[in-house]
Amino acid sequence: MPIIVVSLGILLLFLLIVLFRVNAFISFIIVTIGIGIGQGMKLDVIVNSIEKGIGNTLGFLVLILGLGAMLGKLVAESGAAQQITNGLIKFFGVKNTKVAVMFTGFIVGITMFYSVGFVILVPLVFTIAASTGLSLIGIGLPMLAALSVTHGFLPPHPAPSALSVMFKADIGTTLIYGVVLAIPSILISGPFLTRFLPKVNAKPLKEFMATKKIHTSKLPSLNKSLLVALLPVILIGFTTLISSIFQNNDTLFEWINFIGNPVIALLITLIIGTYTLGISRGISMEEIMEIFATAVSGITMVLLIISGAGALKQILIDSGVSDYIGSLLEISNMSPLFIGWLIATLIRFSVGSATVAGLTTAGIVLPLLESTGVSPELMVLAIGSGSLMLSHVNDSGFWLFKEYFNLSVKETLCTWTIMETSIGITGLFGVLILNQFI
Repeated sequence: MPIIVVSLGILLLFLLIVLFRVNAFISFIIVTIGIGIGQGMKLDVIVNSIEKGIGNTLGFLVLILGLGAMLGKLVAESGAAQQITNGLIKFFGVKNTKVAVMFTGFIVGITMFYSVGFVILVPLVFTIAASTGLSLIGIGLPMLAALSVTHGFLPPHPAPSALSVMFKADIGTTLIYGVVLAIPSILISGPFLTRFLPKVNAKPLKEFMATKKIHTSKLPSLNKSLLVALLPVILIGFTTLISSIFQNNDTLFEWINFIGNPVIALLITLIIGTYTLGISRGISMEEIMEIFATAVSGITMVLLIISGAGALKQILIDSGVSDYIGSLLEISNMSPLFIGWLIATLIRFSVGSATVAGLTTAGIVLPLLESTGVSPELMVLAIGSGSLMLSHVNDSGFWLFKEYFNLSVKETLCTWTIMETSIGITGLFGVLILNQFI
């Protein structure tokens, strides 16, 4: 029975990743082969499905994630992230430092992968808290809420980008909807939520304080920093909004769509950033290319994990499991968006990784898109919301927060876990509300 096969497959995935500490990519491939055999597929057909799933998933994402990683690393290494932080605090004032840091997390988080953004921005948060005397948790959680939201909702981050490819969702539309959801999610789960959390006295270790801080006189200007950080969103979002004005056969329409293509938008931004944040400030091309090389090497495993999830999705489709599960889910009176969110939540709680949770869910709920006509862009965001739920001790982000802020497990559960869960619930409600108007 297909439902038993896929349930055993997910259980095996959980055991391999959590209990036996097997790499997620290897775990995906083992589970994919196991499901194929369990469904009675021929061995050569299983191999062909794996190759097809990996190829279809990575074809577009290699460009998106590669260029996105280079841009994020450039924003970090050039000091642009530090300048954005300083500029926003100056603009909002010390009394509104929480809001300034939250905006920093959102702006920088658009182009910077979560772990990179965390390592770059959290030491700056420590320094700001020490100089202002404000609560470290009160400043840190709003910034991390913004980083988490961009990680779960917005392309070019790995999971939203991969889900968009799998569901054939328009990345520009997904980005616009994601920004609409991000604003209330960040405000509720950041500044608002921190007022009601238990008082926690975080005492970060000295080695986590900002040691590599560029002198203000050597930082790029705030205008240049904001331009490079926000340009991909501006190009992609602007194109999506105005392309409907022009006819498909117009030359102008072709150029607008070309510039707004996520790959081209990131490439244009990277070229502009290379000059404005690098060459114009005396940084040699060799140094900039070294930054890019380091950035790309850091996403190799992410690409492999996504490709493994693509293989699993393909085997679920080719073996008939997806159609079978889809027929079962169609009987349910629950919203397809809620079903996607719920499955992602359960896998996230079991496995820990938000990326793994989102990508595994994609293969299970894929038939619902075709049979129910639900918006693929909203399904991306529903699954993204569920993939952030209930972070606990099997999530690397949980331990990253705990160690940097020097908290106990209980204190981390009372702060970090509640914040992540709040984002997941707020995101779900936002998706369901948007669904009434789309």
